Amino acid sequence: MLQNDIYEKARLSRDARFDGRFYVAVKTTGIYCRPVCPANSPKSENISFYPTAAAAGEAGFRPCLRCRPECAPGTPAWAGTSTTVQRGLRLIAEGALDEGDVESLADRLGVTGRHLRRLFSKHLGAGPLAVAHTQRLHFAKRLVDQTALSMSDIAIASGFGSTRRFNDAFRKTWGRSPRELRKKQVVAKLAAGLTVQLPYRQPFDMQQLLAFFAMRAIPGVEVVHGDRYLRSAVVNGEHCVIDVTGNEGVLSLTLHGAETRALLPLVQRVRGMFDLDASPKDVAAVLRKDKCLATLLRKGRGIRVPGAWDGFELTVRAILGQQISVAAATTLAGRVAKRYGDRIAVSVAGLEGAEAPSVLFPAPEKMLRARLGDIGVIRSRAATIRRVAKAICEGQLSFEPDQDAQEFRRAMIDIKGIGEWTADYVAMRALKHPDAFPHADLGLLRAFDAPGQDRLKPAELKQRAEQWRPWRAYAALLLWSYGDSPGG
Repeated sequence: MLQNDIYEKARLSRDARFDGRFYVAVKTTGIYCRPVCPANSPKSENISFYPTAAAAGEAGFRPCLRCRPECAPGTPAWAGTSTTVQRGLRLIAEGALDEGDVESLADRLGVTGRHLRRLFSKHLGAGPLAVAHTQRLHFAKRLVDQTALSMSDIAIASGFGSTRRFNDAFRKTWGRSPRELRKKQVVAKLAAGLTVQLPYRQPFDMQQLLAFFAMRAIPGVEVVHGDRYLRSAVVNGEHCVIDVTGNEGVLSLTLHGAETRALLPLVQRVRGMFDLDASPKDVAAVLRKDKCLATLLRKGRGIRVPGAWDGFELTVRAILGQQISVAAATTLAGRVAKRYGDRIAVSVAGLEGAEAPSVLFPAPEKMLRARLGDIGVIRSRAATIRRVAKAICEGQLSFEPDQDAQEFRRAMIDIKGIGEWTADYVAMRALKHPDAFPHADLGLLRAFDAPGQDRLKPAELKQRAEQWRPWRAYAALLLWSYGDSPGG
């Protein structure tokens, strides 16, 4: 129970800035709500505050059917939260506890199970299993409300494994079955296709993200068309197309050709790509202390760090981009995909004037002996790509979120042809490390050019960036997106 005075004021005013930051549990009803719940405000003596929905659920409260806590913006790993907890949350979001146990999760994070439980309890108010269970429940509730999927499909998609477990959990949490809850909805409005709404915390600059992705979209693999981002993917061995559209307060994710059993980890990857769990106001509170960044923050509406769908794909794209323009690197990446990627044929409607993604970016195994000289890739970079592919295939390099960012950086730099810029750039976008910072990037150095002054040296920029911690990755994107250089 934290910052009760602030939380009480936010609750009484229904301050949307606090939506997802804490939950209000009402002792007289046994229900927990978002601070923006439209119901009549209960008396102060009848409420308790909890930092997460999982904590409120563990305390015996049920989620409100009116304000729907499952639709709150993602709870961010704010500054001050344990790095171990941040990494653990990412692994849980990707399904680490769907089949594994807390001891296995703790082992991946390099701590004991007892210590991991203590950290989760301290920072989130609930243990790892409770967090995972709440995540599955909330995701399932959104599928019940937003899709026409069968209950058995929803049970699989949300990680319950069986319809019986799914129904039992629903009855225990909401006091009724998922079918009874769906009867309360207007079923006719449910889309025939598989579309899921992904909430986020305002402010959010979708156009900034689309512009960033559009400039780097690999031909054949990615398409930015109007307000949509589409890309090819493989789900359970089946080809599909990820289709994301921006709306006020949510992103709409449509999966073309995807199986439902992998829906939850797929949704989490999309959330990472669009950095939906960020807290832009927390970031801005630190970055605006720098006058230059404060000016750029006024231009943007909630800076986000664009993630990467696949770490190997991003690394290849970064290697190709060394010492050439963003456009040239994008062209080369398209040639690589066309030569070594598998073709797909997934139908996507509403793309008048544009073609749907038609090829998968090649996996590391396909690039072990890739010959790229005749498509414009110089010999040294082709060799670096092969070395990266080999390191991945031999288990010397991975893009798993459970690893320490500095250890990942060292593993990258140990590969001949990979320098600090590439390692930091990949850590920033593939590992979603909020403090990764490619301080030698020419675009970042140019951003501080002033008449009559020498350009900053990388060491000088690195020193200046110390005041931007732990959000240096956001500073880099702010400079690239609203400054004069596109970077990366």
